[in-house]
Amino acid sequence: MSGPQDDAVDEELEALLGFLRDARGFDFTGYKRSSLGRRIRKRMSDVDVLSYADYRDRLETSSDEFGALFNTILINVTSMFRDPDAWTFLQREVVPELLAESRPEDEIRVWSAGCSSGEEAYSLAMMFAEALGIEETLNRIKIYATDVDEEALRDARSGLYSARSLEALSPELREKYFEQNGAQYSFRPDLRRRVIFGRHDITRDAPISRLDLLVCRNTLMYFNVEAQTHIVDRYHFALREGGFLFLGKAEMLLNDAERFDVASMRQRVFRRRPGGSSPPYHPAPLKIRPGANLELHSAARSRQLRDLLLDAAPTSSIALDDDGTVAMVNSQARVQFGLTTNDIGRPFQDLEISYRPVELRSLIEQSNHERRTLRVNSVERRTGEDLQVFDILIQPLMGPNGLLVATNITFTDVTVTTQLKTEVKQIREDLETAYEELQSTNEELETTNEELQSSIEELETTNEELQSTNEELETTNEELQSGNEELETMNEELRIRTDELGETRAFLEGVVSSIAAGVVVLDSDLKVKSWNRGAVELWGLRADEVMDKPFLELDFGLPTDDLRPYIQQCLDSGEATEPTSVPAVNRIGRTVTCNVLCSPFQGHNRGVVLTMEEGRTGDAG
Repeated sequence: MSGPQDDAVDEELEALLGFLRDARGFDFTGYKRSSLGRRIRKRMSDVDVLSYADYRDRLETSSDEFGALFNTILINVTSMFRDPDAWTFLQREVVPELLAESRPEDEIRVWSAGCSSGEEAYSLAMMFAEALGIEETLNRIKIYATDVDEEALRDARSGLYSARSLEALSPELREKYFEQNGAQYSFRPDLRRRVIFGRHDITRDAPISRLDLLVCRNTLMYFNVEAQTHIVDRYHFALREGGFLFLGKAEMLLNDAERFDVASMRQRVFRRRPGGSSPPYHPAPLKIRPGANLELHSAARSRQLRDLLLDAAPTSSIALDDDGTVAMVNSQARVQFGLTTNDIGRPFQDLEISYRPVELRSLIEQSNHERRTLRVNSVERRTGEDLQVFDILIQPLMGPNGLLVATNITFTDVTVTTQLKTEVKQIREDLETAYEELQSTNEELETTNEELQSSIEELETTNEELQSTNEELETTNEELQSGNEELETMNEELRIRTDELGETRAFLEGVVSSIAAGVVVLDSDLKVKSWNRGAVELWGLRADEVMDKPFLELDFGLPTDDLRPYIQQCLDSGEATEPTSVPAVNRIGRTVTCNVLCSPFQGHNRGVVLTMEEGRTGDAG
């Protein structure tokens, strides 16, 4: 049971989500609160903010923080042919069936929803190219790839990937479909042009229609049940009869047996069943008034007057002919969007206005296919620091025979209206409070109704809980995978530093071993820390026999007690002593004069370095 403090935190989170929706147009209200709250708290922890209210204040004062937050929420974990078994089923079972059911001249339409940085879309292009061949793929396949993350879409449009990103591909596929460009690899340009990238919010924007294959993997699992239901409704509308829906391994269609057949439950591939979609609207043919044959000069004057009126219209307008070529751009559109009369006759899809500020190409296709006018409201377009808001109207224009002859796109500037609506928002809050009270009463009535249906819902609860748990695990797995990649990068840096340290140590040991004189390093307790080859040759003691033992207690031919004052003087003063000569007996029993130089050791621990060279004075007894 949640307490008052938990309720307050939940209210702060909902207020933050509302602020993100109103301020930046990102609607996260349909996301699961558990995973969404965890991702937001991770970002709050990174910037040392404790409460949602304080974090909202930070967002209002720092525009850069929006981008960092969205990158944290939108987990872009993807790869080429991710989950190979599922892709193998798609290639061996689904693609041959799609090709068998279509005519050689038919276009095959594919949508990758939630495409992230583009690996999934390019995997689809390679899959169809392997099945059809490059030439036929260029003629027949059209792939739409969409996401809400503009930064990920920029990476996707570039088509550039590191060698590590392509590790899942065989060398043959990588050589066939990618060209090396410095340290990166670029997807082949001819196939790249068959993939159309655009920003699209699957919870709000109109779906792409008449699809043969819709791929939405590991995206639904981030949304709550209500949002998932709305999204699946849109996907059902988008697919043609018999079209395939390809989901992630943690996602299922629990209650859609009437609309989708199961092609493979293990690989999460479903097929749209026939029926359940209303037929497209066909407008009646235009009626021509009899006796309308005007004289030639009158017709020409009328056309001139019509063109002048269209060009002087106060709203921006662009007209396309039936094959998508720009036929008319009025004066307001030229000024508003930087177009010129030279753009008339160009394919509309080549113009920036076709995909920015909103993806118009798919909407135009939907409008023409359904023979109805489409409206897209409150589309934001930023030019420098100015923000403009447009309502866009897409109208298919039919000829007397009922066939499509042109499409008119109208942009109505509603920036002032939008600003006024924002100013009125404060006044409407009192009305919203009354509405919330009515809504609360309605929710109580709904609760009573839900109690009557509880016996049915109990049968579904277990399955839904397991599904939810599976989705949570998949989300956690992707977070762990992201963290694992960071750890691998750190581990590689540590390995490089370790190798460098090993090389340095080997170099220093080589230098010390190459010195002909005996060199001994003592720490501050006068224990042996280094015993070079010259010392071994001089005294006959190996390094492993003397290491970490008190130097003054060693029993060999050098009278160490005579050296104690010199060593202590060097250790106390931190300066080298004058060379001193002491009689000694070397390893073969010969009496020698040993010249000893004591120098301070300047390492991270205090100590001394003894340099010993023999000078022969005679043989022992």
